[in-house]
Amino acid sequence: MATPGPAAGALRQILEVQFKGLRSDFFAYSGAPGLAEREYVVVEADRGQDIGWVKRAAGAGDLACEGGCDSVGARTVPPPSRRVIRRAAPADVLRLQQLRDQELEVRRRTRELVTKHRLRMKVSEAEWQWDRNKLTVYFTAEKRVDFRALVRDMARSFRTRIDLRQIGVRDEARRLGGLGRCRRELCCRSWLTSIEPVTLQLAKDQGLSLNPSQISGACGRLMNCLRYEHAVYAQAKKRFPPVGRTIRTANGRENVKSWDLFEETVSLQAGDGEIRTIPLAQLREERRAARRAELDRR
Repeated sequence: MATPGPAAGALRQILEVQFKGLRSDFFAYSGAPGLAEREYVVVEADRGQDIGWVKRAAGAGDLACEGGCDSVGARTVPPPSRRVIRRAAPADVLRLQQLRDQELEVRRRTRELVTKHRLRMKVSEAEWQWDRNKLTVYFTAEKRVDFRALVRDMARSFRTRIDLRQIGVRDEARRLGGLGRCRRELCCRSWLTSIEPVTLQLAKDQGLSLNPSQISGACGRLMNCLRYEHAVYAQAKKRFPPVGRTIRTANGRENVKSWDLFEETVSLQAGDGEIRTIPLAQLREERRAARRAELDRR
């Protein structure tokens, strides 16, 4: 006897679909058979349809809570409001590639219009929606820009709905990609799911150069990797004596000049200017011995 299939229209999967520039969103899928990662799909978009590829796929039943999601009780995770319409045919993907090729011309013509209107903005990227019902243009600017006249000219030129979006330089680097000082692809482009704030204090805590040219990334802002080892340095500060403090050791009173987290060493300067570098464990033992000697004298 054949096993009955799922009810028509029943939710089968929840998919994360990725588009150009690392843009992604979640969609519901009710078709059969299920979709796999890296497949191109046609999805519901803003007043039309778009194409992306499946980044992650999960069965709808796998996303049910059993009393642990919100402490209210067992419940089913609400499905996304938008859905995957169908698998993309080869002709659909070919059309998408043709649109991507046309976006180079879109950027060129948009920059000409920006120059015509004398606007202080930098056009960094353009993205056609697959059905050509919308054209999104991303730009950076130091201040707010009145681009109403520009949008009208663009609508007449490209004959579609125009969406101009101002983004920051970090987001621009994430969309465009590139190589960092380490000669690898930018972290924000290759694997970071979100960009967190990076402050100069992170560099100070790690004893790095405060020269902006040495700690800034391709976007001109402080590098994201300044955060990666910060927690280690913050924890190390609790184990090492503060730089600049004068402490009692086996050689008397010495000033802490620096310390090396990875070598586990501390550099000390005596009153006569002589500098010595010793392991952190030895320093701890010398300080304990100095305290015991002081207590004995009392």
